[in-house]
Amino acid sequence: MPAARTRRARAARKRQRRMAGVEHDLSADEWAGLQEAWGGCAYCGASGAALQKDCVLPISRGGRYTVLNVVPACASCNASKCNDEVTGWLRRKRLDERAFLTRLAEVHAGL
Repeated sequence: MPAARTRRARAARKRQRRMAGVEHDLSADEWAGLQEAWGGCAYCGASGAALQKDCVLPISRGGRYTVLNVVPACASCNASKCNDEVTGWLRRKRLDERAFLTRLAEVHAGL
């Protein structure tokens, strides 16, 4: 068990360094607007559950918390997607990739 704690601690430190090295500019008002625009999880459509900020382009791949890169996701989708590329992940999960990309463009156009 100590090895697992060490790995988690190392991963947490690595994430902190990545987060500190990137400028994030998503405001609380923008986040509230995104949640309202999507009306639930951007990936599976689940509503009523607490939503988390998920980067379409993960921070580990050069993304950051901006209004054009963040979508609301349920905990299950956010954990499952991890740092995968969004379209490949949607295909693997057999979710509607076209519907997601169309809705993403609509939400961005409405901002």
